[in-house]
Amino acid sequence: MDEQPIAEQREEPPSEVAEHDGTEMSFWEHLGELRRRVLLGLIGVLIGCVFAALRAEWLVEEVLLYPARQAGLALQNLRPFGMVMLYIKVVFVAGVVLGMPFVLYQLWRFVAPGLYAHERRWARQLTLWTSLCFLLGVAFAYRVLLPSMLRFAAQFSSEQIRTVVDVTEYYGFVTTTVLVMGLVFELPVVLGVLAWIGIARAAFLRRYRRHAIVVFLILAAVLTPTPDPVNQLIFAFPLWLLYEVSIVVVKVIEQRRS
Repeated sequence: MDEQPIAEQREEPPSEVAEHDGTEMSFWEHLGELRRRVLLGLIGVLIGCVFAALRAEWLVEEVLLYPARQAGLALQNLRPFGMVMLYIKVVFVAGVVLGMPFVLYQLWRFVAPGLYAHERRWARQLTLWTSLCFLLGVAFAYRVLLPSMLRFAAQFSSEQIRTVVDVTEYYGFVTTTVLVMGLVFELPVVLGVLAWIGIARAAFLRRYRRHAIVVFLILAAVLTPTPDPVNQLIFAFPLWLLYEVSIVVVKVIEQRRS
């Protein structure tokens, strides 16, 4: 009488069993499939670069130079092929951004057959929130952080010494700042994953909130290229806000796991 319920409990859900039916691929078949997905992803990036090349002047003049124009910062080219390389870099980065959704789709097509239904749902949610947090960090850096930093730098000029920045250095500064802030905004996602696997705890995060604020201020002083305390606070405030959001996220995950 009791054996049948036990057997039923041990069976996997039909949807998950169906996902793993069929012959198992060999190592070389997996390698060939990975190569095909990588090739398709590179083709997507190449197509994105072609579209970016068609709008290269707009990307440079209206997107890349917008923060400098808002701050009134003068730029110059000091290298013979500096502008050529600048356009190539902008086109490449824009192509990667445009092709990234297709690259992620190919990655998903490669790993999805080996996942159960609940793992697929978890992976989709993780991808969504990771992308959203990264885009929020990029938007914050582009619209708030960069203009304030560049405006502060542009103020330090005199009649004998003008602040004129090499456009190559400007490009590196902009891309680095945007990338760093995009990664920093992944803090709630990282702590959420750690909470899901049982490492992070909301009580621990609340207990060391003051220590985290000190760390954020130190990071702001190190990563912000200007000694202006206003810019450092602009950098540190979203870190503290993300930390508070992370506490809520970790708390919600703990409640779901309990």
